[in-house]
Amino acid sequence: MRASGESYGVIGALQAFPLRLATRRVQSLGGRLHRNITRGTTAAVLGRTLLARKSQEYIEQAASKARANNVPLLSENGFLRLLRSLPPVPSANITRQAMLDQSRLDGDVLDLLALFDAFEHHAEPFSFRDVILAKKYAGLVASGASWSAIARSVHQIGPVGSLTALTLQADGPARIVARDAHSLAELNGQRLLPLPEVDEDAEDYFGLAETAEAAELFAEAATLYEHCSSIDSTDAVAAFNFGNCLRKLERLEEAATAYITAIKRDPDFVEAWFNHGGVLRDMGRVAAAREHLARAVALDPDYADAVYNLAALEYDAHDLAAARQWWLRYLELDSDSDWARRARAGVGLANRTLNKAG
Repeated sequence: MRASGESYGVIGALQAFPLRLATRRVQSLGGRLHRNITRGTTAAVLGRTLLARKSQEYIEQAASKARANNVPLLSENGFLRLLRSLPPVPSANITRQAMLDQSRLDGDVLDLLALFDAFEHHAEPFSFRDVILAKKYAGLVASGASWSAIARSVHQIGPVGSLTALTLQADGPARIVARDAHSLAELNGQRLLPLPEVDEDAEDYFGLAETAEAAELFAEAATLYEHCSSIDSTDAVAAFNFGNCLRKLERLEEAATAYITAIKRDPDFVEAWFNHGGVLRDMGRVAAAREHLARAVALDPDYADAVYNLAALEYDAHDLAAARQWWLRYLELDSDSDWARRARAGVGLANRTLNKAG
């Protein structure tokens, strides 16, 4: 995978550096970077700060959602290597299946540990040292440790390869301790490879905003998203989410401005074009709404919601011929849902009306 032409979504926050710096780096290589997964996302990066800020269940669901959307997942180290911010890993030749066979580690656990850089190699092929680590981790899991506790702990002592010389044991599901020739200690040593500070403010505000939005506290969420957006002038998703909350509050003019900001920051942000089109339609600006929805479809021809909304827009504008074309296109994308039945009824109405007129 290469950065040029790719669109990366960051789930959580990167531990290595703030999102705005990562965005500039990706843009310099010809790619795009944004928070979370959008329709244009070609790969998702799991930021290692998720381990400290989110539950194991949340992380597992985020990974499952990405896979369900056929979005490849990258570890943070894998992403940094792609950006040439970390040196490449040494050559290796051990497959994922061989790792599973030799370590007896559960496949899902292995994949999640790899996504949080618990091995020297972030993906297959793995090395013999990675096999040793996998066997140690399998022993910890068998002793009652969770995969997230392992992933949180292994980075506290330095490069993960150094763990091959230690005896690891679980002290309950959330604590890992290491024994060397001299002592028993929790894995909480100082990092050997210090990293720049993460931009805590932006990440913390964004997380709080997501929580408020999920609780339908849209005014509070809007305030938090707005602050996050002002901190990071490259963050299209914070501006987009700000617009969504304003729309829920029926502050349409302000929502439109927020969507414009998101589009300026990321001109290929399909959902921002779509939602801006919806706001413009609600404001009675039909021509502008049509342009924005059409742009969403141009960016993503399989965006069924945008296609249907274009059909509805043309129907409301009494252009049945144009509405019929969009309904037919929608039925090529969706033939079974309630919306498909409505589209089919719309085609039938258009046929009857146009035939009478003819």
